[in-house]
Amino acid sequence: MPFRALGLEARVLKAVEEAGYTEPTPIQTAAVPLALAGHDLIGIAQTGTGKTAAFTLPILTKLAGVIAGGQPTGTRVLVLAPTRELAAQIEENARAYAKHLPVRLATVFGGVGEHAQIQALRTGADIIIATPGRLLDLMGRGCANFTGLQFLVLDEADRMLDMGFLPDIRRIVRALPHKRQTMMFCATLSKEIEALTREFQHAPKTVQIGRRANPATTVTQLVYEVPKHQKPALLVHLLRDPGMDMVLVFSRMKHGADRIARQLEQHGIKTATLHSNRSQGQRLRALKDFKSGAVRVLVATDIAARGIDVDGISHVVNFDFPMHSEDYVHRIGRTGRAHAVGDAISFVTPEDHSALRSLERFIGRGIVRKKAEGFHYAAAVEPAPMRHPSPPPARHHNAPRHPSTRPSPEGSARPGRWRRHRW
Repeated sequence: MPFRALGLEARVLKAVEEAGYTEPTPIQTAAVPLALAGHDLIGIAQTGTGKTAAFTLPILTKLAGVIAGGQPTGTRVLVLAPTRELAAQIEENARAYAKHLPVRLATVFGGVGEHAQIQALRTGADIIIATPGRLLDLMGRGCANFTGLQFLVLDEADRMLDMGFLPDIRRIVRALPHKRQTMMFCATLSKEIEALTREFQHAPKTVQIGRRANPATTVTQLVYEVPKHQKPALLVHLLRDPGMDMVLVFSRMKHGADRIARQLEQHGIKTATLHSNRSQGQRLRALKDFKSGAVRVLVATDIAARGIDVDGISHVVNFDFPMHSEDYVHRIGRTGRAHAVGDAISFVTPEDHSALRSLERFIGRGIVRKKAEGFHYAAAVEPAPMRHPSPPPARHHNAPRHPSTRPSPEGSARPGRWRRHRW
């Protein structure tokens, strides 16, 4: 089915075609007609399946019929997202699709100055894309004008719940007009999400694409079993393959991400990091450099990587095996997006075997084990445990309290090892 068959407004369709898209993804094919018909909607699909366009395109089509030139009369669309990165990605896509429409867009999130955000809320940008925390703060100061709101979108609603945003979301929704069209998109449909739909939506239509435990079928999944101390060397070895040209590496901890990046830079591999200790400017610059190819590898933590939507990621590497199976599905969904293909590589240490077995049960399939060709698994010997010196022999009550020398094996005197220091 071509995009022309979805009933999009001509200017929106023109922008979509100029962006190089010819056929909608399954979630777009199913969701767009329902959204255009005015239904509240629950869209469930894996990451990388085109959910952003599934709500952006019908909203823009409906806005095109009511927006006239001149001063805006208030915000008509509010999109809530769990992270700054996802909010910025949604804005980027929405701007591309709205390029031929007189639509004002703005983002509202923390980590950057709030003056422009306050102005956008007060003057009524047509579309506001926000994270809950900053938006609620500015709403509390009377900066927002949502009296004319027509559309509410909760993107990655399951992640917002996981991150503890439910109280903030409830407070925001209570301040919105009751008569509106509400769309909710997520990768999983939990009992909590079902309860949320009953609270926020009216007779929603549900669109589900694929099973929630199934990673994208376009992703090749591989496991490399490796001792923990050899993981950095294995990563460097794999990156010698020029086919790994755009690589997203996942670290469990922030300091671990920094350490991985330093090790890669020492081997001449251009790398950027993305985690919550980085400033907003640093995070946006890291994403920009990764997208442009200025850096080949982006090392990120799970929280920072929520909602990353970067075309062309060739490989995802789980440097640290994820603690939860859902996180694995989310991580590897960063590659093989839409109709593209990609590889997901997971480093598994002996300590990770139990988590690996749980993951395979979760996704309903085994993952291929592989050995890295040309990598010498015995080359890097695990450091021996540090040997602590034995305590000094018991001191005779007449012996000096602080011996300064003791015999060396050759019989000569050398400085004693047990001198007490004052700190």
